[in-house]
Amino acid sequence: MAQHLAPAGHTLRRGVDRARDHVRGGAEPGAVSLILYADYLCPYCRRLVPVIRRLRQALGDRLAYVFRHAPNERAHPGAEFLARAAEAAGRQGRFWELHDWLYQQEPPLKQEDVLAFVRSLDLDMERFARDLESDEARRRVEEDLAEGRRSGVTGTPTVFIDAVRYDGAWDFHSLLEAAERPVAARVQRSARAFASLPASGGMVLLLAAAAALVCANTTLAPYYRMFIGSSFGIGPPERMLSMTVGAWFSEGLLAIFFLLVGLDIRRELSVGALADRRAAILPVLAAIGGVLAPAAIYLLLNRDAAATGWSVPTATDIAFTLGILALFGDRIAPGLRVFVAALAVVDDILSVLTLAIFYPRGFAPTWLLAAVGATLLLFALNRWRVYAAWPYVVVTVALALFLHAAGVHAALAGVILAAFLPTLPAPAVTPLLAQAATSLAELEHAEHEAKAAGEGRRIEQEPIWEWASRNLSAASARLLSPADRIERAVAPWTAYVILPLFAFSATGVDLHVDVWSSATRAILIGVIVGLVIGKPLGIALASWLAIRARVAVPPDGVTLRDFIGAAVLCGVGDTVALLMADQAFHEGPETAVAKIGVLVGSTLAAIIGAAVLGVGAGATAQTRSG
Repeated sequence: MAQHLAPAGHTLRRGVDRARDHVRGGAEPGAVSLILYADYLCPYCRRLVPVIRRLRQALGDRLAYVFRHAPNERAHPGAEFLARAAEAAGRQGRFWELHDWLYQQEPPLKQEDVLAFVRSLDLDMERFARDLESDEARRRVEEDLAEGRRSGVTGTPTVFIDAVRYDGAWDFHSLLEAAERPVAARVQRSARAFASLPASGGMVLLLAAAAALVCANTTLAPYYRMFIGSSFGIGPPERMLSMTVGAWFSEGLLAIFFLLVGLDIRRELSVGALADRRAAILPVLAAIGGVLAPAAIYLLLNRDAAATGWSVPTATDIAFTLGILALFGDRIAPGLRVFVAALAVVDDILSVLTLAIFYPRGFAPTWLLAAVGATLLLFALNRWRVYAAWPYVVVTVALALFLHAAGVHAALAGVILAAFLPTLPAPAVTPLLAQAATSLAELEHAEHEAKAAGEGRRIEQEPIWEWASRNLSAASARLLSPADRIERAVAPWTAYVILPLFAFSATGVDLHVDVWSSATRAILIGVIVGLVIGKPLGIALASWLAIRARVAVPPDGVTLRDFIGAAVLCGVGDTVALLMADQAFHEGPETAVAKIGVLVGSTLAAIIGAAVLGVGAGATAQTRSG
């Protein structure tokens, strides 16, 4: 599964600490916190601070304003000195007086002017001078800066509201809407906070799978089966546009998931971990080994009809794997995450090929030719540089229908679409900055003129408003290619709706099935052993051979224990493995037993892998502290 399914969220690594932070207001219980990372010489910070001042006046003690340092000395020489000066004044209880004065002055700010104002505050100047040059003041500024970077501060000003980064507009009414916490804003903030959790997508999948198991094994079972098996479509049953709800979840909705898989593969091949041939060799060979070994173990235990399930233990659910790795934070080497993510991309490619080659439902050549024609039309749209989304959507829907009618899994249409979505080279920033700055400057000028006229003119009714909004929209849209925009639009739906719906439809197995019968025992053992032992064994053995043969190099900073732990985590199969079980066995007790094997094997792999990584991370932490 692609590693970019969940939306990127940013929350504060360290919450508000009144004993350390500079906090203004917020005396009321449950007050909203607004944390500002800013630079005293940043011109944009200077424009935002008056808005925050107005916000504080409107909300009173319902708002706690917190200031943290993020000086950009390279862009604004002298910013670090001003930050340390504010800290030195804070040692004598006058932080906010100097803070307010600094933002009221017009740059450039001379050091002698700052010192003159400090004297006017009746501070102990000798102590101020010592504090100004002290290691404590420097360390405090550096800590704020470092914590901000880890929390997603990439420029100034950056605002966090209740510990979640605020990426909305900086005008007063937008900030007031976010800070007042109406129901919609609270829901959105809570959703963003949840999405920022490393394992949020995996948690939703687990809940969906648990709900399916409950529904399939209680008095709700008849209703669950009726819902999953009910026919939905256009036209008579058993025709091209008529499928069960479960099939729609599997083929229709999963096409969007495979679109993200395809975009992820494309990005990694062009600019990611697979772009460098030497760096890509190890995860490529490891992924191949991670498919061959569990398949071989399964086939050793299963013959005849049961052998068709060989693909079930070969797929990795990378959402869980990367989620568990992320829980270890800085205790896991970054190189290990890069390796696992690249391995997942290759694993996705192998899963797509497996579906296309080994599980056709009886080829219909006419429809297959129609699918080829739709693919060629997508290629033509790409070559003609068509950037509107709707032609691609229309052709891809037709392609999915053609693939389904041809006997090929329709979800593969998503991968094909990903290959032909148009991209654009990264734009030069300077002309876009000029375009945006010109639009905003003209709007500001028109606003001043309207106020000076005093005739009650509304600036949003003037022609310049539409002109400026079009230019700003165009400049903003140019930052993302059509492929990027589609990925951002569908990624949250995939992580929190599409995959959970598929898990709900695919995981609802009857646990009362006889898993230890002569016909199903080997399937269960083959899947579990393939995931828990075969998957990490294949990854480790292929990696060892590649490194020994000197065709690949190990990831930087990764210990053997951590590598083994991550390889075991790759045995978490869930989503794609469940899809493989459906394709391999269709209906009957074999499908249920294979899915039970996936659930048991994935759980064991997650527990064992996390335990191995926990021991390794603990040892690494002890080594660093020593």
